[in-house]
Amino acid sequence: MSVTQLTDAAAPPAVAIEARRVPPPRRKRCSLPRPLRRAIGPVLFFLLWQLASSTGVLPKQVLAGPATVISAGADLWHTGELQAAIRISMLRAVTGLAIGGSIGVVLALLSGLFRIGEDLIDATVQMLRTIPVVALIPLLIIWFGIGEAPKIALIALATMFPIYINLNAGIRGVDQTLVEAGRTLGLNQFGLTIHVILPGALPSALVGLRYSLAVSWLALVFGEQINASAGIGYLMNTAREFFQTDIIVVCLVVYAVLGLLVDATIRLLERLLLSWRPVFTGT
Repeated sequence: MSVTQLTDAAAPPAVAIEARRVPPPRRKRCSLPRPLRRAIGPVLFFLLWQLASSTGVLPKQVLAGPATVISAGADLWHTGELQAAIRISMLRAVTGLAIGGSIGVVLALLSGLFRIGEDLIDATVQMLRTIPVVALIPLLIIWFGIGEAPKIALIALATMFPIYINLNAGIRGVDQTLVEAGRTLGLNQFGLTIHVILPGALPSALVGLRYSLAVSWLALVFGEQINASAGIGYLMNTAREFFQTDIIVVCLVVYAVLGLLVDATIRLLERLLLSWRPVFTGT
C-alpha cells in the first residue's frame, strides 16, 4: 500500500470534519431591553407593598402604603419643606465629604508614596478607623457644640477612611515594572507620580470615592440627630414623634434617590476617566 493510500485511509471523513466546524447553537437572549428588565423587580416590590397596604395586611401604623407616601411627598414638595431639607442635607454631606476626602487623599499620598510616611501615618489611621464613628458623637458635641460643626465633622471622619484605604492600596498596587520603565525613560519622582503611579491607582481611588459617598449619607443620618433644626433628618425626627410613617418613608426614599444619583455620577466619571482600561461587563 502506497503512502497516498495510507494517508487517505487515515484521513477522517469529510462529513465528520464539517460536523466539527458547525458552531454551537447560541443561547436565546431575552428580547426585553435591559432598563425594562431592571425595572421589573422594583415595580413588583411596590405592587406587593400597595396590595399589602390596601388589604390591611400591612397596617398604616406600621408602614404607610406607596399611595400615601407619594401623597405626603407631594404635600411636602408643594409647601417647599422637602426642597429646603434636601438642600441643607446635601450641603452638609458635600462639605463633610470635601473635608474628609481631602484629608484622606493627602494622608494616602504621604503614606503610599513614601516609606517614612507609611511608618508615621498608616498604623495610626488603621487604629483610628476601627473606632465606630457614631461613638465619637458625644466627644464631637463637647468639642464643637450642637451646631453644624459636629455634623460636618462626623461626616468628614466617616468619609476619610475609605478614601485613604483604597487610594493607599491603589498606590501600593501599581506594577513595579511600570515604575522601573518610567525611571528608565528618565522620569523623576514627580513625573512617576503624575504619569505612572496616580493613573494606576485611579481605579482604586474611584472605588474609595464611591464608598465614601455611601458612607457620607449614613453619617448624615446620624449627624442630623444632633439637635438638628432643618434637613431630612429633622423631618424624620419630627415625623417619628407624631408616628407619621408616610413622612419617614418619604425621607428614606429621598436618601436612597440622592445616593443613587451620586453613585450614577461617579459611575459616569469612571467611564470617562477609565475609558483606556478594558473591563469585564458580564456574560
